[in-house]
Amino acid sequence: MGYKLVSEDGSWVAWYSARNPISRVPKTLRKKGLKSEAEAKRVEKELIVKVNKSFDIPASGVVSYSKLLVKFEKSLIERDLSKLTIDNYMTCLRLHTKIWNSRPIESISTDEIRQLIKVKLSDRKPSQQKNVLKYIRGLFTYAVESNLLMRNPTPKINFRIGDKIKQVLTQQQAKIFLEKALEYDHDWYPIWVVAIYTGMRNGELHSLTWDKIDLENNTILVSSTWNKKDGSKDLTKSGEDRIIEMAPSVKILLQERKLQSNGNNFVLPRMQDWDTGRQAEILRMFLSSIGLPRIRFHDLRASWATMLLGRGAEPAKVMKLGGWKDLKTMMIYLRKAGIDTRGTLSDFNIHDGSPKSGEVLPLRPSSL
Repeated sequence: MGYKLVSEDGSWVAWYSARNPISRVPKTLRKKGLKSEAEAKRVEKELIVKVNKSFDIPASGVVSYSKLLVKFEKSLIERDLSKLTIDNYMTCLRLHTKIWNSRPIESISTDEIRQLIKVKLSDRKPSQQKNVLKYIRGLFTYAVESNLLMRNPTPKINFRIGDKIKQVLTQQQAKIFLEKALEYDHDWYPIWVVAIYTGMRNGELHSLTWDKIDLENNTILVSSTWNKKDGSKDLTKSGEDRIIEMAPSVKILLQERKLQSNGNNFVLPRMQDWDTGRQAEILRMFLSSIGLPRIRFHDLRASWATMLLGRGAEPAKVMKLGGWKDLKTMMIYLRKAGIDTRGTLSDFNIHDGSPKSGEVLPLRPSSL
């Protein structure tokens, strides 16, 4: 810390440097071009206050886990994340890690976190355990980046997680599904048709407006999404807009709905059950009533992808149409459609196992 006269131009410079009491990372603030020694002394005192305040450490030098949660939530809000994402993080952390609330954050060990995931949450699915660990890692990463902690104690744990897609509809099942929904004039028929012919996500379907529909060129622009906590948002999950070509059945449906729209800007019907997130429940009830697999609503998207791949569509094109950026996810659909192994054994023939023409095959004697 200090101040001094700069001989070249007769001005003064003041500075202050200190180490974070927890992370030991140094921080220096400096101000040049001061006009007098008195001003340099005053600025030095201001820099001391700013540096110490930047560490945001209580007088005791200890940050409790509960206080870290408060700081972390504030940082998530400042990053302009969706309310749904923030709620997921904070609800999970408060539910599963409340036993640490009064603890200093530096006292929480890697083994404790491992025990929480592997022992206390042993009855949870691997995918749920993985999410809890992800949220804990995010919290402690923030602590390290904020100089509140020297290292992230979160362990690396491998989880055995199977395919994300539990079940999909085959093309024949999808045909029965849509024909029955049309026959019964089901309220959700328009939504299901667009979902299974375009692979659009639930939020993308809900936010679809007529200005995104080009009936002349047979295209749909997907550029927004929706969820029940945040409402509509002009951004897809992948962060990129995409164009989807209309199948003939979708065009017929949309032409009819356009004539009946009466100035309504939304393409698909507005229903309370959809607004409150009951789309999976409604779908499963209907599928069960007609004897088809009770898939999730999101698996209509998976069904669309596997049907296209099964018909010979290029994986890269399906990936682009569906708005996937993760090749790993696309590989799951390839396996479901059998594309990655198709033809491997079609010409695998070691010997001729067919009976010879005219030969009488002896029967194996009975052991009785």
